[in-house]
Amino acid sequence: MAAPSAAPDVINAQDRPLAAASVVIFAMFVLGGLDNAVAVIARDTGLWQFHFVRACIAVSIMVGLARIGWINVAPKRHWAVALRGGMTGLAILVYFGSLAFLTLAQAAAGLFTAPIWVMLLSAVFLRQRVGPMRILAGAIGFVGVLLVLRPFEGGVNTLALFPIIAGFFYACGAIATRQYCTGETAMSMLFYFFLSLGLFGLVGATVMTLWPHDIPAGADGFILRGFGPMGHLSMGLTVLQAIGSIFAVGLIFRGYQLGDAAQVAIYEYSLLVFAAGWSYLMFSQTVDLMMAMGMGFIILSGIVISLRSRQTS
Repeated sequence: MAAPSAAPDVINAQDRPLAAASVVIFAMFVLGGLDNAVAVIARDTGLWQFHFVRACIAVSIMVGLARIGWINVAPKRHWAVALRGGMTGLAILVYFGSLAFLTLAQAAAGLFTAPIWVMLLSAVFLRQRVGPMRILAGAIGFVGVLLVLRPFEGGVNTLALFPIIAGFFYACGAIATRQYCTGETAMSMLFYFFLSLGLFGLVGATVMTLWPHDIPAGADGFILRGFGPMGHLSMGLTVLQAIGSIFAVGLIFRGYQLGDAAQVAIYEYSLLVFAAGWSYLMFSQTVDLMMAMGMGFIILSGIVISLRSRQTS
């Protein structure tokens, strides 16, 4: 999964909006399928081991590409890229963890609160001016998230708030990108992102392995499993996740090179549609009218915040 509206600032050498839209939307199509596959991996593998193995594969691929000169993974400021990678890694850790008890469409909706969090955090800590239009857009987006996640349906469901926490950490990663990572290459930030996830996965899997506790069967045990044997299907899907993530993120950054950043960020919201579509095709999970309305509110909110932020920056 790539960050919503968290791509680095890129100087557009060429303005090709149709090409930008095409590559980003295709990237979201790929990510929608890859992320839905995690529900299959969760049946016999742990969250922590999944992230550790996926990160090892991705890091190995990127090191190989760097050695032959295809990409540059060396950052100018290690601490800045590591901070950004840690925040974004935490977001994805929580995001994938929430797939154990929520649909991908719900988890993605929570993650896409990131632009709202960016607006709020920038106003409070960076003293950036937020106009009434963006405040209204943020409120609409928040209502949309409530319609999708329904945290108060049948009592208070605190688990439904986890994707919103993921959105918060994603926002922190986006702010770190803009504040501290100017001039860093996209591949160096992606490299440190996978390094962070690999470290989190290693620590988590070790703790879960050494801590004696009951582990439910199937996807219910996703968060609680430590190191253990992976089935052939889970291993194959994890390898596909690693390769596909690098490919999709590469497409996203290419999209930001081809078009205006504020407009390209809007195309990332197509992930909500593809997440729901893949969920239906793979698991027959449907989206009811209330969830569809909520997704519409989130997309509208993101579009307004993105465009207004661009105008006032």
